[in-house]
Amino acid sequence: MAKSRKKIKTTYIKFRCSRFEKRLLQVKAKRANLSLSAYCRMVALDDKIVERFTDQQIEIYKTLLQYHHNFKRIGNMFKKRNPKLQQEVYQLAEEIKHHLMSFKK
Repeated sequence: MAKSRKKIKTTYIKFRCSRFEKRLLQVKAKRANLSLSAYCRMVALDDKIVERFTDQQIEIYKTLLQYHHNFKRIGNMFKKRNPKLQQEVYQLAEEIKHHLMSFKK
């Protein structure tokens, strides 16, 4: 029953490329967690391709997120005692947030 819903691919297309281009396509397909043929199909059909994060990138993202929250909390502690320090801490938190947003691009 699963095969009836799945589109069966029976036709193939060939194209030539250099070894470098092939390797580049393989690397990009791997980053997107796709097969080479699925990646090429998606590129040719203008489908959106989302690269998957590596375990290391996920860990870095989580760490930056925790730093952002911690600096916001520290800034809240200095609100009345030292407003200038609070602003500096908030600025640092915003810079971290900016880097976190770059992960989403």
